[in-house]
Amino acid sequence: MINENQLSRRQVIGGLGSGLAATVMATPAFADSSGKAPGAVAPTPLVDPTTKYPRPPFNTPMQPWPGLAGKMNPRPDHGESSYKGSGRLQGRKALITGGDSGMGRAAAIAYAREGADVAINYLPAEEPDAKEVIELIRKEGRKAVAIPGDIREEAFCKRLVDEAVKGLGGLDILVSNAARQQTRQSILEVSSEDFDATMKTNIYAPFWIIKAALPHMPPGSVIIGTTSEQAYDPSPNLYDYAQTKAATTNFVKSLAKQLAPKGIRVNGVAPGPIWTPLQPSGGATAEKLKNFGGDTPLGRPGQPVELASIYVQLAASDGSYATGQVYGAAGGGGQP
Repeated sequence: MINENQLSRRQVIGGLGSGLAATVMATPAFADSSGKAPGAVAPTPLVDPTTKYPRPPFNTPMQPWPGLAGKMNPRPDHGESSYKGSGRLQGRKALITGGDSGMGRAAAIAYAREGADVAINYLPAEEPDAKEVIELIRKEGRKAVAIPGDIREEAFCKRLVDEAVKGLGGLDILVSNAARQQTRQSILEVSSEDFDATMKTNIYAPFWIIKAALPHMPPGSVIIGTTSEQAYDPSPNLYDYAQTKAATTNFVKSLAKQLAPKGIRVNGVAPGPIWTPLQPSGGATAEKLKNFGGDTPLGRPGQPVELASIYVQLAASDGSYATGQVYGAAGGGGQP
């Protein structure tokens, strides 16, 4: 029998809880003198995408293949100052081909700021750009592995993966991004040497690299291919390049089905006209380069950093149901 002057423990706690709840509900959240509630985050200002980055006409100098971002005017924005990370790829290990400039560089910077260790591949002639990327990765306190070499050689592709795995301590993100693009007005101007170089860079190399990488990639890993709007809306002067990008789109969808049971996702990114060294180093004529990207609905070319968040999302574990997909960013054009 319970004494009338005693309260059970449940009654005491229940009463206290009710009282605290009532107090909390009755307490207003006072704003400071600026009108903001304590702890409120300032809203991100809206930015007009049509004027966010430079618009044509451009006066950047033409360069010999493979070109350097450091010699372009204006210089591309890869996210050097603009990309802010939030730890979405903490502890991940990424290998990116063509990581010295363009979308590869943007992905490398973003991955490092999201907490990943990164290995980049590039041609020896691109060393000045690559050094900048390696420094930016290390500035984030992440491992940075530089592996120069020509991916048109099968033996090097195998060594590339081995060195990346050794330098990073594993591999769970592979971005097949490097590509060769040379404009030719007619198929009659495409030599067998030209055609072979484009096929080796854009089709053979991903095949060799993926084959070498797969035994090292555990469930939860991702493969991301950089394809292009050229895959489905080819330009007449990019006969060989355009068909390689159609092949990239196709391997993304085929390999995604093959590797899904193993827990490895495969996706693609399809850029439109993006301001990279690919263009002034033979990917476009001087005439086209002057007004590059001006015919898009946004009226300008895209910057590599504008695709960085796509590469991050496709690599992050919270995008785990996306595989066999191609994500476009083409300034208002494009189909994916």
